[in-house]
Amino acid sequence: MSPNPQPNPFASAASTHAVVLCGATGKMGSTLVEFLKQEPSVHLWATTAQRAANEEGQDLGPLLHQAPMGVPCFSTVANLLTHKPLPTHEGLAVGVDLTHPSTVFANAMALVEAGIAPVLGATGLSTGQQHTLHEALVAKGLPGLYVPNFAIGAVLLMRFAAQAAHYFGHAEVIELHHNQKADAPSGTALRTAEMMEAAAGKAFGATNAPEHESVAGARGALTAGGLRVHSVRLPGLVAHQEVLLADVGQLLTLRHDSFDRRCFMPGIVLCIKRIATLPAGLHVGLEPVMDAG
Repeated sequence: MSPNPQPNPFASAASTHAVVLCGATGKMGSTLVEFLKQEPSVHLWATTAQRAANEEGQDLGPLLHQAPMGVPCFSTVANLLTHKPLPTHEGLAVGVDLTHPSTVFANAMALVEAGIAPVLGATGLSTGQQHTLHEALVAKGLPGLYVPNFAIGAVLLMRFAAQAAHYFGHAEVIELHHNQKADAPSGTALRTAEMMEAAAGKAFGATNAPEHESVAGARGALTAGGLRVHSVRLPGLVAHQEVLLADVGQLLTLRHDSFDRRCFMPGIVLCIKRIATLPAGLHVGLEPVMDAG
């Protein structure tokens, strides 16, 4: 622990939302830290990052190459919960996870066990893990959010694609991300496919001619509902998605582009502020809190 505690710029008399941030030194996490400085109703209580392993509880500021912030950082959620008891006067505590598909489930379960409502931005949970997490949340009487994409525009793209899917017999999804993204297809693409298939009420059609891939995977992944999903990974990209819907003589193209990670921040804050309005259990997507206002 830091021997000289610094004032916490995130805490104020108006604070009502105590937040634990997992993955505070990553690209998304560090962007959120800066964004929360402008949110007086959000109190960044404590954080986690692998960089804190050499000194548990050290101040987050130097880890981000900034002045001390008065916000402790631990290497794991377990260490954080052991050394930093959560406040009891700020209502429902929220844990935002922006880590990695390999750690998000364990982090989420630890947060729930501690009575913290999880907001999960790290995708990659299997159907079984989502079910287990849902049951744990219900048992604790806590709401939780599993959000493939925090960008309002991306959520609207998914809605529009689902609406259009009812009228088209053929569709494909192309998602493009930076080359450091761990999972493929993206959680957004999988969620889009699920919504489109549910709205269509039928399987999407394949090509009429027999297909032969001279290079395996050239036609992309094929979902159970007949949707092709293609993943592109290139440096310089952030997060982009295109949905192509077609029938004889026409093509409808829907596209959303995220050029800066700051576009995800308002969605995360919306989750923090509105998650307490949701019933217990795991809720998927940003829609539950968008529609709660």
